[in-house]
This record gives sequence, structure tokens and C-alpha cells, in this order.
Amino acid sequence: MHAITIPEPGGPEALVWDEVPDPVAGEGEVLVEVVASAVNRADVLQRQGFYNPPPGASPYPGLECSGRIAAIGPGVSGWTVGEEVCALLAGGGYAQKVVVPAGQLLPVPEGVDLVQAAALPEVACTVWSNVFMISHLRPGETLLVHGGSSGIGTMAIQLAKAVGAKVAVTAGTKEKLERCAELGADILINYREQDFVAEVEEATGGAGADVILDNMGAKYLDRNVRTLAINGRLAIIGLQGGAKGELNIGALLHKRAAVTATSLRARPVEEKTAIVAAVREHVWPLLAAGRVRPVVDRELPMAQAAEAHRVVEESGHIGKVLLVAP
Repeated sequence: MHAITIPEPGGPEALVWDEVPDPVAGEGEVLVEVVASAVNRADVLQRQGFYNPPPGASPYPGLECSGRIAAIGPGVSGWTVGEEVCALLAGGGYAQKVVVPAGQLLPVPEGVDLVQAAALPEVACTVWSNVFMISHLRPGETLLVHGGSSGIGTMAIQLAKAVGAKVAVTAGTKEKLERCAELGADILINYREQDFVAEVEEATGGAGADVILDNMGAKYLDRNVRTLAINGRLAIIGLQGGAKGELNIGALLHKRAAVTATSLRARPVEEKTAIVAAVREHVWPLLAAGRVRPVVDRELPMAQAAEAHRVVEESGHIGKVLLVAP
């Protein structure tokens, strides 16, 4: 088969479409013939040499895919060869074939195109696990999403609105904020021109945000804590603004608030299986009903992964950038 390899870390040009050995499904695994994958920030970090795959994972980038089951390994039941699926991966999505633990497979939701289904697993699992399983967002509460026009952001807006929450978002352009509004966002904040602490405070009558989904890390830590409501929950899922910040524990105590930080890729298969099962139970019916949908900026041939990475790094896109396998 062919896959995107990274012979040496570097810029987008470091991604090479090359011939590699076919993977083989082992115990509890399924071999998927890939139709499409999607670009995530983690893929960019891996290409740059900052985010190596966990032990035993494929060396190729790609944390999600859609496709058809090509073979089923020993000990797997409930799936059939030829079935259309999408999957959460620890790596290997930028390839024509990938091996997936059976517990990380999902059926393609009713009404969703097979290619566009590649935009779902990583964002759905990240948002559901952080916003709902850990932070317990409830109807009537306010969720603040940083990077509202990203793949994660567009999914978070839709899921929060589906459960009856109010949604605030930050984004850097008028166009991005308008797209967030189309998805249901209530409070639109241009982080280049406005202070999100003040904007959320005003929009909530001084109450603050009950849950914050943060991709920035250190740069926003102090302001995020100040923005939290009493009993608020801050979920950190990215470090685009740095890894080390100063935490005002006094402010956290005053608000009886909580800070969590999670990553998805390195979790044990058992934990990912539980998250995937919860997503299938709670998110997939919303997709089938048309209340939630994948948001795709563009589709590019997988061999043009370098161009896809340039698009993501320039941050002009809205939603997901997909790579379509030949």
C-alpha cells in the first residue's frame, strides 16, 4: 500500500507519499481500507518531531479515518467485511489501509457521506469526553469554546446546543464568527479585538462560563480561571499558547472550580473503547437526526498532505480538512 511517511521531521514538505508494507489485523483488530482521513493539530506536531506516536502505534500520521472493513482479526465480532465505518486511531490514517482495535470502530452515521465521516471520530470523541463525560455540561449552562471555528469548536457548538446549553466562542475573523453563529453559537467574541473575560461576564450577567473548552493552555490560563463561573470547569485539550503558566489557586478555591487536562491519543484502548461507545450512544443519533453534522472546509488527495498541512497551519480554514485516499 501507500502511506504518508515522515523520513525526517520538518515543514510540510517532510510528508512523503511512499510505498510501505501492508498492515495485518491481529487479535481484537480490524483492517480498514481507508477512503479518507483528516488533518489534526497533532499530525502537524508529529511532522515537526514534537509528538511521537505512542508505543505500538502506526508510525504514519492520521488520528481518524473512514473506509470499509477489509479483514477481521481473531476475537472480533459484530462487524462484517465490506461494512462502511469510521474510526478513532492512534496513528496511521494517512494511508490506504490501517489496523484498528475493534472497540474504536464506529458505523458511518445515517445520512453522512462516507468521505465526510472521516471528519467525525477525533472531534466527537474529544468533545464528548471532555465537555460531557468529564465536565458534565448541563442544559442551561454556558460553554465557552476557544477556537470555535475549528473542527473541535464546530462540533462543540453543535453538541452543546443539542443538549440545551448556551455557547460562547472565540475566533479571529468576522467570517469565522459568522459560521459559528450559523451553527448555533450565542456569544461571538473576536479575540483579536475583544477581551473574552469581559465579553463573557457581560453576556452572562456576571455569572461567567460554567465550562470552558480550551486549546491554548498557558496563554489563556489566568483569564480562563477569571472567566469561570462558581463551580466552573476548565478543560484544557491543547497547548497552542504554551505549556507552562501560573495558576491562581486562590481564585480557583474562591470559585470552587476545577481544571482538567487531557489528551486522547495515548489513552489505553480500554479508555478509548469506553469513549467511542459513549459517542455512539449519544452523538450518533444526533447525526442521524440531522441535528449535528460534520463541518468540512475542503477535501484534498491524500498524496497532497503537505498542502493540507499548510492550510491547517495558516488557520484560515473552518472545520476539518480531509485527505481522500486514491
